[in-house]
Amino acid sequence: MGTARSGESRAGVSLTNLDQPLFEDAGASKRDLVDYLDAVCDRILPELRGRPLSVMRVLRGQAPFMQKNVPKYTPSWVRTVPVWAEASRREVSYALCDDRRTLLWFGNQRAIEYHPTLARAEAMSRATHLVLDLDPPVDAVESSGSEGAGRFMDPGSAGFRLAARAALLVRQALADSGLAGTVKTSGAKGLHVFVPIDARQDMEDTAAATRAIAARAERIDPTLATTAFIKADRGGKVFLDPTRAGGATVVAAYSPRIRPGVPVSFPVAWEDLDRVAPGDFTIRNAVGLLGSADPWAESMPAPRSLPADLIEEGHTIPVPRVAAMHEGKRRARARREQHDAP
Repeated sequence: MGTARSGESRAGVSLTNLDQPLFEDAGASKRDLVDYLDAVCDRILPELRGRPLSVMRVLRGQAPFMQKNVPKYTPSWVRTVPVWAEASRREVSYALCDDRRTLLWFGNQRAIEYHPTLARAEAMSRATHLVLDLDPPVDAVESSGSEGAGRFMDPGSAGFRLAARAALLVRQALADSGLAGTVKTSGAKGLHVFVPIDARQDMEDTAAATRAIAARAERIDPTLATTAFIKADRGGKVFLDPTRAGGATVVAAYSPRIRPGVPVSFPVAWEDLDRVAPGDFTIRNAVGLLGSADPWAESMPAPRSLPADLIEEGHTIPVPRVAAMHEGKRRARARREQHDAP
């Protein structure tokens, strides 16, 4: 991996201020970020190419922020695509990170995290993957008698171990439904299970199937996993988040994260889930761990059709955010009535 120097040009991109710290507690410089992105270019680009891209940037001395709309100074050679944003009722011009030059430009812009859509720009109503986001409980405590206890020293280790166990529930639910997926660390505290699907289902059916898989996994072991969207209702269980559907984005495999040490979202073999922790993979060691391999692409199953019974079941399950909103209003009303009671 070549070393980028301040003022040098790479792939036609001027690289600047490379020796500045990336962000507080990063333990890495902007140079490290650019060199890492360049080294994994052939592996991360297939995850970004042709998909509207949101990035998380950290400008010097500022808090991280999400960038969707490309800035006015974006070079003309960066491909963009207009996408209607229903929430803000406006058209957003997203970048398409299709090549090394664009990736390096983003790196020079201090874009650290890469969040592509689950659909390609030419077919935004058709997701290519069903995704379950496994969010571990923040208050998990690892039993001293558990197998491998003491191996992980970071505060989130107990929660991650629970998430790893919950991922196997998702794998079983997928297999029972005639589907297959692969898993990666989120680069933060949890895991992402990706399930490639064919392009016949619309977003509503894909979202429904995602809810159904989460519900089926929860039923396998309700003491470990939950689909409760309201945090107070999770009871120390792993949240099987089925909301990464529709126009949602998910951090790409191999993307760095804005966390101490700059971990990356990294593919993990199913059988290795109980041997790893999110902090095991960073921009400093991921390239060496990968060698010449691309475990994300190599482990990804062929796309399959979503079973009709899975979609049908999913449509009977309320959309989590909507259900949580109504439940929140109901609870608030109940509290007011209790307070007003004589």
